[in-house]
Amino acid sequence: MAVNLVLSFALAIAVLISSSPAVADVDAAKELKEAVLTLDVGNFSEVVAQHPFIVVEFYAPWCGHCKELAPEYEKAASVLRKNDPPVVLAKVDAYDERNKELKDKYGVYSYPTIKIIKNRGSDVRGYGGPREADGIVEYLRRQVGPASLELRSAEDVAHSIGDKGVILVGIFPEFAGREYENFMAVAEKMRADYNFFHTSDASILPQGEQTIKGPIVRLFKPFDELFVDSEDFGKDALEKFIEVSGFPMVVTYDADPTNHKFLERYYSTPSAKAMLFVSFNDDRIESFKSQIHEAARQFSANNISFLIGDVADADRVFQYFGLRESDVPLLFVIASTGKYLNPTMDPDQIIPWLRQYIYGNLTPYVKSEPIPEVNDQPVKVVVADNIDDIVFNSGKNVLLEFYAPWCGHCRKFAPILEEIAVSLQDDQEIVIAKMDGTANDIPTDFAVDGYPTLYFYSSSGNLLSYEGARTAEEIISFINENRGPKAGAAAAMDEKTQTDAVVEEVTLSSSEPVKDEL
Repeated sequence: MAVNLVLSFALAIAVLISSSPAVADVDAAKELKEAVLTLDVGNFSEVVAQHPFIVVEFYAPWCGHCKELAPEYEKAASVLRKNDPPVVLAKVDAYDERNKELKDKYGVYSYPTIKIIKNRGSDVRGYGGPREADGIVEYLRRQVGPASLELRSAEDVAHSIGDKGVILVGIFPEFAGREYENFMAVAEKMRADYNFFHTSDASILPQGEQTIKGPIVRLFKPFDELFVDSEDFGKDALEKFIEVSGFPMVVTYDADPTNHKFLERYYSTPSAKAMLFVSFNDDRIESFKSQIHEAARQFSANNISFLIGDVADADRVFQYFGLRESDVPLLFVIASTGKYLNPTMDPDQIIPWLRQYIYGNLTPYVKSEPIPEVNDQPVKVVVADNIDDIVFNSGKNVLLEFYAPWCGHCRKFAPILEEIAVSLQDDQEIVIAKMDGTANDIPTDFAVDGYPTLYFYSSSGNLLSYEGARTAEEIISFINENRGPKAGAAAAMDEKTQTDAVVEEVTLSSSEPVKDEL
């Protein structure tokens, strides 16, 4: 069974990357209630047009992460509205059908999604900052100030550079000329994701050649080689330098929120992904880190992105990919050719096993719930390990629903599916079934972009997506119109076809002229 590996990474990121901000007390939240503006399709354009800089959170009322963010967002809004210049924070209920136009326009695929809207709507950028109040305030104050700040002293450097993520410093003999202008243009374009500074005195910088006059760009980072220089000030070249040099060779998956933007990019790239999960309290953790970094160096030309994750913070990723904590330490690869798992491994097995993956010698792993021991309800339960038996090889007409346990539309549709199954349960040629699309790998035959999704596989092998009304009457009519011939009818037809062929052959044979034999 070929598995669909085209993940909805917007959804995956929402599931895999979680922030856990401290929740403010109820009284404080009530006091801050008016700090965040509430927008909808009716007033959105008018409000955005009034503000050269506004931040909008697109949320869903049922979203746990949105509920966690709400008091922090309120606190940040109460501080930022007093900023000079003021920064306006707003929110939109993107789950409300009346606001679907806004949801589609701003590409909202997961909750919460935060957008920075500048120049009265003409410049829209994603928010890449923290999810707690102080971090939101600091991040957004940087966004409304100059794109790059001047470093004049060691004190400025101490306050700005350290373990504060990826930092870009332009070193210039004078703050003028093509190189300086290009640096400032790139700083403006990429300021949502990186902090930019400029100086004329390299001696105050903590690393790198200190006598250099520039122009040169120095990228500081709290990982890998700690700093990298570039002298290419072409805008495209500068952007590529920042994106490549500012990304870890091995991304870390843990509770540190500063890693979230790296995780978002990691899961959004089309490359194969090698994910090592281990307890960071394991006595061998340094060996695991050393080996996964060495693997990243050795296989840098093989289009593989690498990650090391602490199993203590990986509940969501384990649930999403169907992994078991009992298999830790484990190495998990997702690629266009399939998914591959090496459980309970030692550090020195990492590189040889990855080499076998590159050579194509590994058997793919398929995420599946256990096959039900009893499956006698009107709606049959399908999992990845029995989908061939129930759907593709059963010789029956199968209506299959892909659902998610958290999906409200699925819960609403459940009694309708049950009604269909009960109505048709006496027809031995029809099967009504459902599959949890979040707990099982979905074969590539099916395009599942949302829940619920319905497919019909006829006894004659035709696969159809159902796009009609979700009523029992309409779906039963669809099944009857598209079902294949009954098994008995098909067998009889085959027998008749074979009989007709024999008769035709005999007739042709008997009509030939008789020849004398010598």
